[in-house]
Amino acid sequence: MTSTTAQKPARRSRTVIAIAIAVIAVLAILFFVFTNLYTEVLWFDQLGFLSVLTTQWIAGLVMFFIGFFAMAIPVFASIEIAFRLRPVYAKLNSQLDRYQQVVEPLRRLAAFGIPAVLGLFAGVSSASRWQVALMYLNRTSFGRTDPQFNLDISFYVYDLPFWQGVVGFASAVVLIAGIAAVATSYLYGAIRFGQREVRVSKTARVQIAVIAGIYLLLQAVSIWLDQFATLSNSGGLITGASYADVNATIPGLQILAGIAIIVAVLFLLAAFIGRWRLPVIGTALLIVSGLVLGSLYPWVVQRFQVAPSERSLEAPYIQRNIDLTRDAYGVSNVDVIPYNATTTAEPGALRADAATTSNIRILDPALVSGTFAALQQFRQYYQFPKALNVDRYTIDGKTQDMVTSVRDLNLNQLGTSASWYNQTIVYTHGYGVVAAYGNQRSADGQPVFSESGIPSTGVLGDYEPRIYFGENSPDYSIVGAAAGTSPTELDYPSGTGGASQTYTTFSGDGGPKLDNVFNRLAYALKFQSEQIFLSEAVNSNSQILYDRDPATRVSKVAPYLTIDSDPYASVVDGHVVWIVDGYTTSSNYPYSKTEGLSAAIADTYTPKPGYAVDNNINYIRNSVKATVDAYDGKVTLYAWDATDPILQTWEKIFPATVKPMSDMSAQLIAHVRYPADLFKVQRAILGQYHVTDSGSFYSREDAWTTPNDPISTAANPTLQPPYYLTMQVPGQDQPEYSLYSTFIPLTGDDTSKSLNGYLAVDSNAGNTAGVKSADFGKLRLLTLPKDATVPGPGQVQNKFNADPTVSGALNLLKQGSTQVLSGNLLTLPVGGGLLYVQPVYVESRGETSYPLLQKILVGFGNKIAFEDTLDAALDDLFGGNSGATAGDSGTPTTTTPTTPSTGGTTTTPSGNNAALQKALSDAQTALTARTAALQAADWTAYGVADQQLKDAVAAAIAASGAQ
Repeated sequence: MTSTTAQKPARRSRTVIAIAIAVIAVLAILFFVFTNLYTEVLWFDQLGFLSVLTTQWIAGLVMFFIGFFAMAIPVFASIEIAFRLRPVYAKLNSQLDRYQQVVEPLRRLAAFGIPAVLGLFAGVSSASRWQVALMYLNRTSFGRTDPQFNLDISFYVYDLPFWQGVVGFASAVVLIAGIAAVATSYLYGAIRFGQREVRVSKTARVQIAVIAGIYLLLQAVSIWLDQFATLSNSGGLITGASYADVNATIPGLQILAGIAIIVAVLFLLAAFIGRWRLPVIGTALLIVSGLVLGSLYPWVVQRFQVAPSERSLEAPYIQRNIDLTRDAYGVSNVDVIPYNATTTAEPGALRADAATTSNIRILDPALVSGTFAALQQFRQYYQFPKALNVDRYTIDGKTQDMVTSVRDLNLNQLGTSASWYNQTIVYTHGYGVVAAYGNQRSADGQPVFSESGIPSTGVLGDYEPRIYFGENSPDYSIVGAAAGTSPTELDYPSGTGGASQTYTTFSGDGGPKLDNVFNRLAYALKFQSEQIFLSEAVNSNSQILYDRDPATRVSKVAPYLTIDSDPYASVVDGHVVWIVDGYTTSSNYPYSKTEGLSAAIADTYTPKPGYAVDNNINYIRNSVKATVDAYDGKVTLYAWDATDPILQTWEKIFPATVKPMSDMSAQLIAHVRYPADLFKVQRAILGQYHVTDSGSFYSREDAWTTPNDPISTAANPTLQPPYYLTMQVPGQDQPEYSLYSTFIPLTGDDTSKSLNGYLAVDSNAGNTAGVKSADFGKLRLLTLPKDATVPGPGQVQNKFNADPTVSGALNLLKQGSTQVLSGNLLTLPVGGGLLYVQPVYVESRGETSYPLLQKILVGFGNKIAFEDTLDAALDDLFGGNSGATAGDSGTPTTTTPTTPSTGGTTTTPSGNNAALQKALSDAQTALTARTAALQAADWTAYGVADQQLKDAVAAAIAASGAQ
């Protein structure tokens, strides 16, 4: 007795402990969730975009509860009705009787629990559709109708996705409610299976028949909506409804919708007359009709009516596809300019294009990152991105292209100094902008910096140089704590009075404040660092900076935007600001071709993601220009395309979050550019849709594609990126900052393809005087004559590589202790033809090496030249009198007339040919001696031969330049 009594308290105690642990665990999880939500509120509130967060939360909650109750109530009602109207005295078999015995004690729990669980799933699914619902409720007219149903485009962008979602959700609810009713009726005997028949009670029959009738009515609505969806269907010849769709599929769907309504009525009748024969026959008829009208009849029309006369019958629908695709991608007003390009380099041919050739960018932003790092990084905890940006600044009244980058932090290089305190409190920001003239280089091949050093000095004027918000900023930093005391944040590695370092204190409003215990605890949990809560370096003046990448900040405050892959930093009005392009997109624009956004923008600079991405679009606008202050992280959104209906819709949803374009300063306008991602999508479309005649489009006789980057590898080819250049394209009155790309035939190998087209867009939005460009965003497509053979990028690169003099010198450099890096191959419409320019960099293989610009390759038609400077190369290419002033600095060269070489090309003549040949011979001898010494492990002889090789290479370069 005593033992049993003792066991009961022990069991009761264990139960209490288990319950307490469970409660504590639940409270801990809820607290973690709460802190995450709370820190989000602090972040958005500090930025001034709290309404964006609350609107999303409210919309999500409303959609969750709508989904929850819309699923839970019908399912509960279906179960409850089936139970209450069950046959009271039904005779059950032994198996069902056992089921009832198991289920009955849990019936009330199941009656509420099953609908609640299903409601949770439905609520979560509905909450994820908040954007679709809000866009429908705030929809804006496009002011244009589709050519098939004459409905405003907004119906397809807003209404159709919304109603398809509603009908799909309602169908799922009714279907699940029907299954629940059938299961309950069977369990309690309302449905019984005999040897030859199925017996259904009257109440079960009415319930099931009504549910089936409602379900079929919903299917009728779904089928009716499907006819409108044909205008966005991809596949086959075009996107949108074709001849077979218009004349077979759409009428078939309309008939099927009518049949579904009739069958639904038959089920409703069966609920009262008790006969299942008619609804069963009707269901069979619906299935057969679906096969015939939905599949067989359209196939017959396509096969036997369209296929024999496809070109003529599909012509009007192809034209619809052409017109609406060009409109959806913003290329309907492209200016097509026939360009009768010459392939003969005549003396003085560049005289009229001197303004363009003087601005040719010879610095490759993808190659000089290492050079910037070697010359301007100063400390291991700074870094530059792999690919720099191309910007332009007005210096002494003249706009010049510059290769630019911010000097950002790299905490991975702190080594043994990588403590929490140093990573969070001390190393908090990068410092300064580094810029180099795009068209200049020093005598030894280094960039000519226009802005450099720490502290920053140069032509960009006074500005706040500290980079607290950048693409490589730390996950979080705590700043501002040292107000009134000694600064703790490392500013830059130099100082006054013999100090080796200068410290600063952040004085802006860049992040939520850690001015109370609860905030510190919340962020300690968020970042899983007790130091935030315990450290004495954190006080009431502290701010915590996180989500510091400019693209991340913009995407959070404007969740409806697709963000451009290349934000760039500019000095604007005394601040370093990140300029971020935002796009509004849709995949529901009728008759518009669908493009995969990730695939369209992938090239050498923008790799394809390593995972499947479902971001298909068929409408895009650069509707928003956003800025992020690099010092305090302030985000500002500007309505760049205020006429975009999708942006107008989102401005209704998030009012007062987007400022008008008129609020942009003149300096900001001067640095706005046409975004590369949009341009890449447009060039992908224009490769096929530059053809506006339906007959030519059908035959695909003039389909184009973007060439592969000539410097990419054959094993992993990538598309050639578009390049920013200041140049004068035919159709322009003066040189403008532009973005361009080229086109070659769709089929064939790149090395055998000539050039078909040249696409350029005016990318200069205005100047610092506040004068805005009327031609910003103007697309110009130069079309080359089909009977002329203008070499494409692949052909030109092949000529560069195959030329005996060029390849000999380059191969020699590759075999020594240096490597040769080919820069971006630029194409410019000058001299009546197309000029190719490629910088050539030389880099030592040592650990502290960096690329130096040593040579320039140029090509025009079948001629090429290879010189130290662009001026010399152009003079050589155009017979010693190009009429151009390229403006790049370097060792002066002497030009001489050109002489033909093998392979149909022309290379620079050798005024110093004997010296060059001797240097090459000496290099080969030294290389042979060095190889023999290496094999014999004779390191003394190896060192002598290696030095002889370096001397011979230097002599070869000098002799080549002297030509």
